[in-house]
Amino acid sequence: MSEQNLEGERLLREMGRGSRAAFEAFYERYAAFVYRVALRMLHDPMEAEDLCHDIFLEAYRTAAQYDRQRGSVEAWLAVKTKSRCMDRLRRTQAKQQREQAADSHPLQGDSVEETVLAKLERETVRNVLNGIPEPQRQAVYGAYFQAKTHRELADIMARPIGTVKSLIRYGLHNLRKQLAETGWYGSGKGGDKRE
Repeated sequence: MSEQNLEGERLLREMGRGSRAAFEAFYERYAAFVYRVALRMLHDPMEAEDLCHDIFLEAYRTAAQYDRQRGSVEAWLAVKTKSRCMDRLRRTQAKQQREQAADSHPLQGDSVEETVLAKLERETVRNVLNGIPEPQRQAVYGAYFQAKTHRELADIMARPIGTVKSLIRYGLHNLRKQLAETGWYGSGKGGDKRE
């Protein structure tokens, strides 16, 4: 076991006990390494820097989960970084595909009426999204328009994952109700204004 890894493990243990000094030392020791891994995968310095900060916040929260049997501290950080890079690349690709689909011209065979109808549907969904309670809107928007995971939303919203799932469920229910009331979806019965 290298001296550097032993020091990394010591810092992780102290971080697990809430030490800010240990976190700062850990960041100084490994930030350049994490940044290089992220930049190699993302090819964007700003994205890599942003992801680097996310990795260290996650490392601070999950320091106790480090297991030396599964590899060095650098390996642990590299796995976390690569995983988050892949998540970010998938989200970016999905967003680009949605934007291209929304911006694309009508395909051959699509009528002007169908194109206009699709645009009206998108506008209607945006409008009814503004009519549901803010926590539900934030959860639904994050899950379906920003492709965030339940865990990411729970972290962003500072709520338990179960609460986030409930907010998404109630939000979708309220969206369906409002869409039905505008004549765009099924029947307008029910609705749940729970936060």
